[in-house]
Amino acid sequence: MNTELLGIVATYLLTLVIAIPLGKYLAKVFAGEKVWTDFLKPLENGIFKLSGINPKEEMNWKQHMKALLTINLVWLVYGFFVLIYQDKLPLNPDGNPGMTADLSFNTIISFVVNCNLQHYSGESGVSYLTQHYVLMFLQFVSCATGIAAAVVFFKAFRDKTSVKLGNFWDFFVKSITRLLLPLSLIMALILAFNGTPTSYEGKDQFISLQGDTVNVSRGPAAGFIAIKHLGTNGGGWFGANSSHPLENPNYLTAMVELIAQVIIPIAMVIAFGYFIRRKKLAWMIFGVMTIGMLLLLVPTLSSELGGNPAIAKMGISQATGAMEGKEVRFGPAISAYWSTVTTIISTGSVNSMHDSTMPLTGTWQLLGMMINSFYGGCGVGMLNYFIYLIIAVFISGLMVGRTPEFLGHKVEAREIKIAALITLLSPFLILAGTAIASYVFTNHGDAAWAVQPKNWLNNPGFHGFSEMLYEMTSSNANNGSGFEGLGDNNVFWNVATGFVLILGRFLPIIGPVAIAGLLGAKKYIPESAGTLKTDTLTFSLMTFAVILVLNALSYFPALALGPLAEYFTMLK
Repeated sequence: MNTELLGIVATYLLTLVIAIPLGKYLAKVFAGEKVWTDFLKPLENGIFKLSGINPKEEMNWKQHMKALLTINLVWLVYGFFVLIYQDKLPLNPDGNPGMTADLSFNTIISFVVNCNLQHYSGESGVSYLTQHYVLMFLQFVSCATGIAAAVVFFKAFRDKTSVKLGNFWDFFVKSITRLLLPLSLIMALILAFNGTPTSYEGKDQFISLQGDTVNVSRGPAAGFIAIKHLGTNGGGWFGANSSHPLENPNYLTAMVELIAQVIIPIAMVIAFGYFIRRKKLAWMIFGVMTIGMLLLLVPTLSSELGGNPAIAKMGISQATGAMEGKEVRFGPAISAYWSTVTTIISTGSVNSMHDSTMPLTGTWQLLGMMINSFYGGCGVGMLNYFIYLIIAVFISGLMVGRTPEFLGHKVEAREIKIAALITLLSPFLILAGTAIASYVFTNHGDAAWAVQPKNWLNNPGFHGFSEMLYEMTSSNANNGSGFEGLGDNNVFWNVATGFVLILGRFLPIIGPVAIAGLLGAKKYIPESAGTLKTDTLTFSLMTFAVILVLNALSYFPALALGPLAEYFTMLK
């Protein structure tokens, strides 16, 4: 057991060893300073020339958001039709069928918004062409979209007063050429040399020890799995995701995949501090995020390593911890760590089945996605945290009797209204969505449009409610993991989560960027003795308190009806 915990500590420390210098590097890249990857400039210039883009043309925040939303709409339309007609297109050696319209609607939105909520099973639901030229493509560009939006936010606070916030396409392309492609290449090579398939051949066949003929799906999976983690996407090449021995062959690859999904979110926090020349502020933000992560990780470890008390009452030894739904190769400790980082970050990949975790673990998984800012996704984690920070600035300003300020810019009614709307959006989408699903499940079992909701849940009662709550929470948080006791490939869930996905992705990007753009355009106010400092321990604790209070008020009743009720019932 001590060795398992040591593996977690080693994994996290290696993550920091990579993420901190990576953050400094990203700050230089996006500031236009000289870096060792400048040899890629000819490639980038060629892309801009072919596209007719002038990367030196400055944009304000509205122009940035227009470019972001327009290109995402193009990807959505393109992918929707490819998914429907994939059975008529090449690179489909296993003969996988085309998707229904509602499943294609859900899938393409999910990958465009960096969620990868998979209502299909990876190896049997899509062709090799779709996996690579739609889904893997979107894993690159959706991640780059989040990073580019975060850099716009950075630019608003770099100069004292500015409406010129760089060029979206410049940030977007550099996110791919200078960051995602090189790291994906390195990670894909590690996976390939450890047994992850990389060929375009169809299913392989072998005879099992019992004499059964077994067909095993293969395909060029290594590159897909690399960007799935580096881009905090999470969609599996195989239906079992990183529980599959070809997607995650051994403990080394488990460590690599865990490190990969955390390094860019942490690096973006560090990059923020170096980019705006306020390193202390970045380290304080990183400290709050890390404390939040630990407060979710430690009780998760305790739940999973302690085993199931109901089984313990039967006199059955649980020396190995709660092993239901876990990989025997890895054990419960690293699965607990994985389930924590994959839910606080918007990755959503799994190396164990979340539906089988202990009830309290389910509580922490849900809470991590509800908060959605302890590191968070690539770029968007900082944007989500910024909303809490602005609310903390407003409350603190009221407490000391001053007009709230952030980095020399007055925070006024317009910015607070935007922050309040974004803060209310997530609880509304999650709770209203879960309420509608519960109503449909309870009252419309025979409705044709509901597609037999009575068959949704393998686990009725408190756990069934948790499954529906988890699906809506995961969709809103752009996470993509699930309590897979839920039958989700039907019209209701495909359409309902599709709308939650798109609203939960783009409004929390537009809101923080709009606030940053509005603040950046205001007259800079030099610091004085009465200025509220946002890079202190006191203010960091204030922000942390705001995060806890807002999320407790929003979500405690729903958590009490689901995983907490299940936990106390299990004890009884």
